[in-house]
Amino acid sequence: MSQLPPIKRLSLADEVAQRLQQQISLGQYKPGDKLPPEPALMQEFGVGRSTIREAVRILANAGVLRVQQGLGTFVESVADNAEPWSQRLKRAEFNDLNEVRQLLELKIAQKAALHRTEKDIEQMQGFLKKRKEAALANQVEECIQADIDFHRSIAAAARNSILADLYSTVAEHLKKHFVSIFTSTGSFTETQQLHQHLLKSIIDQQPEKAWQWASRITDNMVEKEQ
Repeated sequence: MSQLPPIKRLSLADEVAQRLQQQISLGQYKPGDKLPPEPALMQEFGVGRSTIREAVRILANAGVLRVQQGLGTFVESVADNAEPWSQRLKRAEFNDLNEVRQLLELKIAQKAALHRTEKDIEQMQGFLKKRKEAALANQVEECIQADIDFHRSIAAAARNSILADLYSTVAEHLKKHFVSIFTSTGSFTETQQLHQHLLKSIIDQQPEKAWQWASRITDNMVEKEQ
């Protein structure tokens, strides 16, 4: 895929919530710490009181923060009340999610070349064929789905259930962004040959080449973004 411009967050409160979450993850606020008062947070993030309160509500519902009436807002124990992964992905920036997907594709391609079966190969070939057909017919949504299914089938062939589940979840969250970004299938047509080479390296059980072709595919995306 290519030509992926940044997508602005729909909710300002989500953005503030993410930045607060990052501060907590980086240790700026530790479990039990009290957050600064609302006026200080408003000044720090450059937003209004309602946005701060909504951001706090988001993190409180996720178990990251605890609001005590009359006392303030406190960071919960990170180990016991970490934000659910599915909820965290909903708040993630498009570029952050896409970066994770790109990194995952390198590893799953390498492992798929080592562990693929004949059934895996048939599935990958089928999805790649659908990708090509949809691209030639300029069927954007079908092409996006076939592309996701192709890479998801590679993840399944890697024989690492955590990698497969993680890739599938990240890709699914990205799908709606891809649908809004791509108005034609030109980018998919351009990278079809790269995907063919990736599949061949997996079939030939060449993990180094699989890694290299997966890298070529992700690098192609980065170059187009720039």
